[in-house]
Amino acid sequence: MTMMMLAKRSQLLSRLQQVPLKYPFAFGVVLSGFKTSFSDLLVQKVVERRQEIDWKRNAAFASFGFLYLGGVQYTLYVPIFGRLFPHTKTFIKLGWRQKLRDTKGLFAVFAQTFLDQCVHHPLMYFPAFYCTRELVMSEKPDFGKVIDEYRRNMKEDLLALWKIWVPATTINFAFMPMHLRIPFVAGVSLLWTCVLSTMRGGDITHGDEMAGGAVTGSTYLLLKEGLDTFNTTPVEMDLNMCHLNISAAGKNRAGLVAMLSRHISDNGGNVTHSKMARLGSEFIIQMHIAVEPLKAQSLLKSLESKHLASELDIQATQLSQRNTEAHSAKMGMRIHCVGSDRPGMLAAVSEKVASQGMSIEDITTKLRVSKSGQREFVIDALVSSKTLLDRGDLDHVIHDISSLQEDLSLSHFDVRVHTA
Repeated sequence: MTMMMLAKRSQLLSRLQQVPLKYPFAFGVVLSGFKTSFSDLLVQKVVERRQEIDWKRNAAFASFGFLYLGGVQYTLYVPIFGRLFPHTKTFIKLGWRQKLRDTKGLFAVFAQTFLDQCVHHPLMYFPAFYCTRELVMSEKPDFGKVIDEYRRNMKEDLLALWKIWVPATTINFAFMPMHLRIPFVAGVSLLWTCVLSTMRGGDITHGDEMAGGAVTGSTYLLLKEGLDTFNTTPVEMDLNMCHLNISAAGKNRAGLVAMLSRHISDNGGNVTHSKMARLGSEFIIQMHIAVEPLKAQSLLKSLESKHLASELDIQATQLSQRNTEAHSAKMGMRIHCVGSDRPGMLAAVSEKVASQGMSIEDITTKLRVSKSGQREFVIDALVSSKTLLDRGDLDHVIHDISSLQEDLSLSHFDVRVHTA
Protein backbone atom coordinates (compact mmCIF):
# COMPACT_ATOMS: atom_id res chain seq x y z
CA MET A 1 0.00 0.00 0.00
CA THR A 2 2.83 2.35 0.91
CA MET A 3 4.69 1.55 -2.31
CA MET A 4 1.54 2.30 -4.34
CA MET A 5 1.05 5.64 -2.59
CA LEU A 6 4.70 6.58 -3.19
CA ALA A 7 4.37 5.61 -6.84
CA LYS A 8 1.24 7.74 -7.24
CA ARG A 9 2.92 10.69 -5.55
CA SER A 10 5.92 10.28 -7.82
CA GLN A 11 3.67 10.21 -10.88
CA LEU A 12 1.78 13.29 -9.68
CA LEU A 13 5.01 15.17 -9.02
CA SER A 14 6.32 14.15 -12.44
CA ARG A 15 3.17 15.45 -14.11
CA LEU A 16 3.34 18.73 -12.19
CA GLN A 17 6.94 19.22 -13.27
CA GLN A 18 5.87 18.82 -16.87
CA VAL A 19 3.22 21.59 -16.66
CA PRO A 20 5.66 24.56 -17.10
CA LEU A 21 7.37 22.69 -19.95
CA LYS A 22 4.18 21.79 -21.82
CA TYR A 23 2.25 25.01 -21.12
CA PRO A 24 4.93 27.69 -20.51
CA PHE A 25 2.80 30.68 -21.52
CA ALA A 26 -0.28 29.68 -19.49
CA PHE A 27 1.86 28.69 -16.51
CA GLY A 28 3.73 32.02 -16.58
CA VAL A 29 0.53 34.04 -16.88
CA VAL A 30 -1.24 32.23 -14.02
CA LEU A 31 1.81 32.26 -11.74
CA SER A 32 2.49 35.99 -12.34
CA GLY A 33 -1.14 36.89 -11.70
CA PHE A 34 -1.37 34.97 -8.46
CA LYS A 35 2.05 36.24 -7.36
CA THR A 36 0.99 39.87 -7.87
CA SER A 37 -2.30 39.24 -6.08
CA PHE A 38 -0.50 37.63 -3.13
CA SER A 39 2.03 40.50 -3.01
CA ASP A 40 -0.78 43.04 -2.71
CA LEU A 41 -2.51 40.96 -0.02
CA LEU A 42 0.78 40.87 1.87
CA VAL A 43 1.11 44.67 1.69
CA GLN A 44 -2.53 45.23 2.73
CA LYS A 45 -2.39 42.91 5.75
CA VAL A 46 1.23 43.19 6.94
CA VAL A 47 2.24 46.72 5.94
CA GLU A 48 -1.02 48.67 5.90
CA ARG A 49 -2.60 46.41 8.55
CA ARG A 50 -6.04 46.59 7.00
CA GLN A 51 -8.87 44.89 8.80
CA GLU A 52 -10.68 44.23 5.51
CA ILE A 53 -9.09 43.41 2.16
CA ASP A 54 -9.68 45.82 -0.72
CA TRP A 55 -10.56 43.14 -3.27
CA LYS A 56 -11.14 45.63 -6.08
CA ARG A 57 -7.59 46.91 -5.73
CA ASN A 58 -6.29 43.37 -5.43
CA ALA A 59 -8.09 42.31 -8.60
CA ALA A 60 -6.61 45.26 -10.48
CA PHE A 61 -3.04 44.37 -9.47
CA ALA A 62 -3.74 40.70 -10.24
CA SER A 63 -4.90 41.73 -13.73
CA PHE A 64 -1.64 43.64 -14.19
CA GLY A 65 0.18 40.47 -13.18
CA PHE A 66 -1.79 38.27 -15.58
CA LEU A 67 -1.67 40.62 -18.57
CA TYR A 68 1.66 42.41 -18.34
CA LEU A 69 3.99 40.40 -16.08
CA GLY A 70 2.71 37.08 -17.41
CA GLY A 71 1.71 37.98 -20.98
CA VAL A 72 3.89 40.84 -22.19
CA GLN A 73 7.05 39.78 -20.34
CA TYR A 74 6.67 36.18 -21.51
CA THR A 75 6.37 37.36 -25.11
CA LEU A 76 9.53 39.43 -24.71
CA TYR A 77 11.63 36.94 -22.74
CA VAL A 78 10.76 33.75 -24.64
CA PRO A 79 9.58 34.15 -28.28
CA ILE A 80 11.25 37.51 -29.04
CA PHE A 81 14.55 36.96 -27.20
CA GLY A 82 14.52 33.33 -28.35
CA ARG A 83 14.46 34.42 -31.99
CA LEU A 84 16.90 37.30 -31.54
CA PHE A 85 19.37 35.09 -29.67
CA PRO A 86 18.85 31.50 -30.84
CA HIS A 87 22.16 30.36 -29.31
CA THR A 88 20.68 30.95 -25.81
CA LYS A 89 19.07 27.50 -25.57
CA THR A 90 22.43 25.84 -26.17
CA PHE A 91 24.29 28.24 -23.85
CA ILE A 92 21.97 27.48 -20.90
CA LYS A 93 22.92 23.80 -20.98
CA LEU A 94 26.67 24.44 -20.84
CA GLY A 95 28.78 24.10 -17.69
CA TRP A 96 30.54 26.99 -15.96
CA ARG A 97 33.85 26.64 -17.77
CA GLN A 98 32.19 26.17 -21.15
CA LYS A 99 30.00 29.23 -20.54
CA LEU A 100 33.03 31.38 -19.78
CA ARG A 101 34.64 30.35 -23.07
CA ASP A 102 31.48 30.86 -25.13
CA THR A 103 31.77 34.53 -26.19
CA LYS A 104 28.70 34.31 -28.40
CA GLY A 105 26.60 33.05 -25.50
CA LEU A 106 28.01 35.63 -23.07
CA PHE A 107 27.19 38.38 -25.55
CA ALA A 108 23.62 37.06 -25.83
CA VAL A 109 23.23 37.21 -22.02
CA PHE A 110 24.62 40.74 -21.92
CA ALA A 111 22.43 41.88 -24.82
CA GLN A 112 19.24 40.42 -23.30
CA THR A 113 20.02 42.00 -19.93
CA PHE A 114 20.68 45.35 -21.59
CA LEU A 115 17.48 45.27 -23.66
CA ASP A 116 15.40 44.26 -20.64
CA GLN A 117 16.88 46.69 -18.12
CA CYS A 118 17.68 49.69 -20.33
CA VAL A 119 14.91 49.54 -22.95
CA HIS A 120 12.00 47.41 -21.78
CA HIS A 121 11.79 48.62 -18.17
CA PRO A 122 12.28 52.38 -18.74
CA LEU A 123 10.03 52.61 -21.81
CA MET A 124 7.36 49.97 -21.14
CA TYR A 125 7.28 48.41 -17.69
CA PHE A 126 7.57 51.48 -15.46
CA PRO A 127 5.01 53.60 -17.39
CA ALA A 128 2.58 50.64 -17.31
CA PHE A 129 3.21 50.06 -13.58
CA TYR A 130 2.83 53.75 -12.64
CA CYS A 131 -0.41 54.02 -14.62
CA THR A 132 -1.80 50.82 -13.08
CA ARG A 133 -0.95 51.99 -9.57
CA GLU A 134 -2.55 55.39 -10.25
CA LEU A 135 -5.68 53.71 -11.58
CA VAL A 136 -5.92 51.47 -8.53
CA MET A 137 -4.83 53.82 -5.73
CA SER A 138 -6.43 57.14 -6.79
CA GLU A 139 -10.09 58.08 -6.72
CA LYS A 140 -9.55 60.40 -9.70
CA PRO A 141 -6.67 59.00 -11.77
CA ASP A 142 -4.50 61.58 -13.51
CA PHE A 143 -2.24 59.74 -15.94
CA GLY A 144 -0.52 62.91 -17.17
CA LYS A 145 0.49 63.70 -13.59
CA VAL A 146 1.72 60.18 -12.91
CA ILE A 147 3.86 60.10 -16.06
CA ASP A 148 5.43 63.40 -14.94
CA GLU A 149 6.07 61.75 -11.56
CA TYR A 150 7.79 58.84 -13.30
CA ARG A 151 9.98 61.24 -15.28
CA ARG A 152 11.08 62.89 -12.04
CA ASN A 153 11.71 59.52 -10.38
CA MET A 154 13.25 57.81 -13.41
CA LYS A 155 16.88 58.11 -12.35
CA GLU A 156 16.25 56.84 -8.79
CA ASP A 157 13.89 54.12 -10.02
CA LEU A 158 16.35 52.78 -12.57
CA LEU A 159 19.32 52.85 -10.19
CA ALA A 160 17.29 50.94 -7.58
CA LEU A 161 16.01 48.53 -10.24
CA TRP A 162 19.49 47.75 -11.55
CA LYS A 163 20.88 47.03 -8.06
CA ILE A 164 18.41 44.16 -7.71
CA TRP A 165 17.47 43.12 -11.21
CA VAL A 166 20.72 43.31 -13.20
CA PRO A 167 22.23 40.45 -11.13
CA ALA A 168 18.88 38.59 -11.06
CA THR A 169 18.28 39.04 -14.80
CA THR A 170 21.82 37.94 -15.65
CA ILE A 171 21.26 34.72 -13.68
CA ASN A 172 17.88 34.27 -15.34
CA PHE A 173 19.16 34.64 -18.91
CA ALA A 174 22.33 32.65 -18.28
CA PHE A 175 20.98 29.64 -16.37
CA MET A 176 17.18 29.38 -16.54
CA PRO A 177 15.53 27.28 -19.28
CA MET A 178 13.24 29.38 -21.47
CA HIS A 179 10.05 28.00 -19.89
CA LEU A 180 11.26 28.95 -16.37
CA ARG A 181 12.22 32.56 -17.10
CA ILE A 182 8.86 34.03 -16.03
CA PRO A 183 8.58 31.81 -12.89
CA PHE A 184 12.10 32.94 -11.89
CA VAL A 185 11.11 36.62 -12.26
CA ALA A 186 7.94 36.00 -10.26
CA GLY A 187 9.91 34.32 -7.49
CA VAL A 188 12.45 37.15 -7.16
CA SER A 189 9.66 39.75 -7.19
CA LEU A 190 7.73 37.90 -4.49
CA LEU A 191 10.88 37.58 -2.36
CA TRP A 192 11.42 41.36 -2.68
CA THR A 193 7.86 42.06 -1.51
CA CYS A 194 8.17 39.62 1.40
CA VAL A 195 11.43 41.19 2.61
CA LEU A 196 10.04 44.70 2.24
CA SER A 197 6.78 43.82 4.03
CA THR A 198 8.67 42.15 6.88
CA MET A 199 10.95 45.14 7.38
CA ARG A 200 8.29 47.81 6.82
CA GLY A 201 5.28 46.30 8.61
CA GLY A 202 3.05 49.09 9.91
CA ASP A 203 4.21 51.79 7.47
CA ILE A 204 0.69 52.70 6.41
CA THR A 205 1.82 55.96 4.83
CA HIS A 206 3.84 54.21 2.10
CA GLY A 207 1.86 51.05 1.52
CA ASP A 208 0.84 52.33 -1.91
CA GLU A 209 4.52 52.57 -2.92
CA MET A 210 5.01 48.90 -2.04
CA ALA A 211 1.81 47.73 -3.72
CA GLY A 212 2.50 45.72 -6.86
CA GLY A 213 5.92 44.49 -5.73
CA ALA A 214 8.00 46.66 -8.08
CA VAL A 215 11.57 47.69 -7.30
CA THR A 216 11.57 51.50 -7.46
CA GLY A 217 13.65 54.26 -5.91
CA SER A 218 11.00 54.65 -3.20
CA THR A 219 10.81 50.97 -2.27
CA TYR A 220 14.61 50.64 -2.27
CA LEU A 221 14.85 53.58 0.13
CA LEU A 222 12.16 52.03 2.34
CA LEU A 223 14.19 48.83 2.51
CA LYS A 224 17.33 50.63 3.69
CA GLU A 225 15.60 52.64 6.41
CA GLY A 226 15.04 51.18 9.87
CA LEU A 227 14.72 51.93 13.58
CA ASP A 228 18.45 51.70 14.37
CA THR A 229 18.89 55.43 13.78
CA PHE A 230 16.26 56.19 16.41
CA ASN A 231 17.78 53.99 19.12
CA THR A 232 21.51 54.39 18.56
CA THR A 233 23.73 57.44 18.90
CA PRO A 234 27.55 57.53 19.27
CA VAL A 235 27.07 57.76 23.04
CA GLU A 236 25.28 54.38 23.11
CA MET A 237 27.61 52.78 20.54
CA ASP A 238 30.78 53.09 22.64
CA LEU A 239 29.68 52.21 26.17
CA ASN A 240 33.22 51.98 27.54
CA MET A 241 34.23 55.45 26.39
CA CYS A 242 33.73 58.89 27.87
CA HIS A 243 31.70 61.19 25.62
CA LEU A 244 32.08 64.94 25.20
CA ASN A 245 30.16 67.58 23.30
CA ILE A 246 32.25 70.47 22.00
CA SER A 247 30.78 73.72 20.68
CA ALA A 248 33.16 76.26 19.22
CA ALA A 249 32.93 79.54 17.33
CA GLY A 250 35.54 81.87 15.91
CA LYS A 251 36.47 84.14 13.03
CA ASN A 252 36.52 82.14 9.83
CA ARG A 253 39.95 81.34 8.39
CA ALA A 254 41.57 78.50 6.49
CA GLY A 255 42.89 75.75 8.78
CA LEU A 256 40.57 76.35 11.74
CA VAL A 257 39.00 72.87 11.60
CA ALA A 258 42.41 71.25 11.04
CA MET A 259 43.80 73.01 14.10
CA LEU A 260 40.99 71.91 16.44
CA SER A 261 40.64 68.34 15.13
CA ARG A 262 44.43 67.78 15.30
CA HIS A 263 44.49 69.07 18.90
CA ILE A 264 41.67 66.68 19.86
CA SER A 265 43.39 63.75 18.17
CA ASP A 266 46.76 64.47 19.80
CA ASN A 267 45.08 64.47 23.21
CA GLY A 268 43.39 61.08 22.75
CA GLY A 269 40.01 62.18 21.44
CA ASN A 270 38.13 60.72 18.47
CA VAL A 271 35.66 62.90 16.54
CA THR A 272 32.58 60.89 15.51
CA HIS A 273 29.60 63.08 14.62
CA SER A 274 30.18 66.72 13.75
CA LYS A 275 28.52 69.69 12.07
CA MET A 276 30.50 72.70 10.91
CA ALA A 277 29.46 75.71 8.88
CA ARG A 278 30.45 79.26 8.05
CA LEU A 279 27.77 81.74 9.10
CA GLY A 280 28.75 85.20 7.90
CA SER A 281 32.30 85.89 9.05
CA GLU A 282 32.04 83.34 11.89
CA PHE A 283 32.79 79.63 11.70
CA ILE A 284 30.62 77.41 13.93
CA ILE A 285 31.68 73.94 15.08
CA GLN A 286 29.69 71.22 16.86
CA MET A 287 31.50 67.95 17.65
CA HIS A 288 30.91 64.72 19.51
CA ILE A 289 34.14 63.34 20.95
CA ALA A 290 34.75 59.81 22.25
CA VAL A 291 37.75 59.50 24.56
CA GLU A 292 39.09 56.92 27.01
CA PRO A 293 37.87 57.74 30.55
CA LEU A 294 41.42 58.19 31.90
CA LYS A 295 42.19 60.80 29.23
CA ALA A 296 38.90 62.75 29.43
CA GLN A 297 39.93 65.29 32.06
CA SER A 298 43.27 66.04 30.42
CA LEU A 299 41.50 66.58 27.09
CA LEU A 300 38.98 68.95 28.69
CA LYS A 301 41.82 70.87 30.37
CA SER A 302 43.77 71.12 27.12
CA LEU A 303 40.82 72.81 25.41
CA GLU A 304 41.42 75.82 27.70
CA SER A 305 44.90 76.40 26.25
CA LYS A 306 45.79 79.93 25.12
CA HIS A 307 46.63 78.56 21.68
CA LEU A 308 42.99 77.60 21.10
CA ALA A 309 41.37 80.34 23.19
CA SER A 310 43.00 83.04 21.03
CA GLU A 311 40.93 81.93 18.04
CA LEU A 312 37.96 79.92 19.31
CA ASP A 313 35.34 80.33 22.01
CA ILE A 314 35.03 76.69 23.13
CA GLN A 315 32.36 75.17 25.35
CA ALA A 316 32.77 71.52 26.39
CA THR A 317 30.18 69.33 28.11
CA GLN A 318 30.41 65.74 29.29
CA LEU A 319 27.56 63.54 28.04
CA SER A 320 25.85 60.76 29.98
CA GLN A 321 24.53 57.55 28.47
CA ARG A 322 20.80 56.91 28.24
CA ASN A 323 19.08 53.80 29.55
CA THR A 324 18.43 52.31 26.11
CA GLU A 325 15.94 49.69 27.31
CA ALA A 326 13.79 52.22 29.16
CA HIS A 327 13.80 54.68 26.24
CA SER A 328 13.89 52.26 23.31
CA ALA A 329 11.81 53.48 20.38
CA LYS A 330 8.99 51.14 19.38
CA MET A 331 7.99 53.42 16.54
CA GLY A 332 9.69 56.24 14.69
CA MET A 333 8.91 58.77 11.98
CA ARG A 334 11.04 60.60 9.45
CA ILE A 335 9.46 63.95 8.66
CA HIS A 336 10.60 65.95 5.65
CA CYS A 337 9.17 69.44 5.04
CA VAL A 338 9.91 72.04 2.38
CA GLY A 339 8.18 75.39 2.14
CA SER A 340 8.66 79.10 1.51
CA ASP A 341 10.77 80.52 4.32
CA ARG A 342 8.87 82.30 7.08
CA PRO A 343 9.19 82.69 10.87
CA GLY A 344 7.75 79.97 13.09
CA MET A 345 8.05 76.94 10.79
CA LEU A 346 10.39 74.99 13.07
CA ALA A 347 8.29 75.90 16.10
CA ALA A 348 5.12 74.66 14.38
CA VAL A 349 6.67 71.31 13.45
CA SER A 350 8.27 70.69 16.84
CA GLU A 351 5.06 71.68 18.67
CA LYS A 352 3.04 69.30 16.52
CA VAL A 353 5.45 66.46 17.31
CA ALA A 354 5.35 67.26 21.04
CA SER A 355 1.53 67.35 21.03
CA GLN A 356 1.55 63.70 19.96
CA GLY A 357 3.83 62.72 22.85
CA MET A 358 6.73 61.98 20.51
CA SER A 359 10.36 62.82 21.14
CA ILE A 360 12.72 64.48 18.67
CA GLU A 361 15.86 62.35 18.21
CA ASP A 362 17.47 64.44 15.48
CA ILE A 363 16.44 67.52 13.54
CA THR A 364 18.21 69.60 10.91
CA THR A 365 17.11 72.73 9.08
CA LYS A 366 18.55 74.69 6.19
CA LEU A 367 17.75 77.50 3.81
CA ARG A 368 18.05 77.00 0.09
CA VAL A 369 17.07 78.80 -3.10
CA SER A 370 14.67 76.97 -5.41
CA LYS A 371 14.99 76.89 -9.21
CA SER A 372 12.45 79.70 -9.37
CA GLY A 373 14.62 81.85 -7.08
CA GLN A 374 12.41 81.48 -3.97
CA ARG A 375 13.90 81.05 -0.49
CA GLU A 376 12.88 77.64 0.85
CA PHE A 377 13.12 76.35 4.40
CA VAL A 378 13.86 72.62 4.73
CA ILE A 379 13.25 70.55 7.87
CA ASP A 380 14.34 66.92 8.32
CA ALA A 381 13.38 65.36 11.63
CA LEU A 382 13.65 61.95 13.26
CA VAL A 383 11.03 61.55 15.98
CA SER A 384 10.35 58.52 18.14
CA SER A 385 7.69 57.03 20.34
CA LYS A 386 8.06 54.44 23.11
CA THR A 387 4.59 53.18 22.20
CA LEU A 388 3.67 51.12 19.14
CA LEU A 389 0.35 52.54 17.96
CA ASP A 390 -2.40 50.46 16.38
CA ARG A 391 -3.69 51.36 12.93
CA GLY A 392 -6.50 53.59 14.15
CA ASP A 393 -4.30 55.67 16.46
CA LEU A 394 -1.53 55.81 13.84
CA ASP A 395 -4.00 57.05 11.22
CA HIS A 396 -5.00 59.83 13.62
CA VAL A 397 -1.40 60.83 14.35
CA ILE A 398 -0.45 60.83 10.66
CA HIS A 399 -3.50 62.92 9.79
CA ASP A 400 -2.72 65.43 12.54
CA ILE A 401 0.94 65.78 11.58
CA SER A 402 0.07 65.96 7.88
CA SER A 403 -2.10 69.00 8.58
CA LEU A 404 1.21 70.91 8.72
CA GLN A 405 1.33 70.85 4.93
CA GLU A 406 -1.78 73.00 4.67
CA ASP A 407 -1.10 75.07 7.80
CA LEU A 408 2.40 76.04 6.63
CA SER A 409 1.64 76.00 2.86
CA LEU A 410 4.42 73.47 2.32
CA SER A 411 5.44 72.60 -1.22
CA HIS A 412 6.63 69.17 -0.13
CA PHE A 413 5.76 67.08 2.92
CA ASP A 414 6.57 63.44 3.60
CA VAL A 415 6.25 61.16 6.62
CA ARG A 416 7.82 57.70 6.76
CA VAL A 417 6.80 55.40 9.60
CA HIS A 418 9.22 52.86 11.12
CA THR A 419 8.15 50.13 13.50
CA ALA A 420 10.08 47.54 15.48
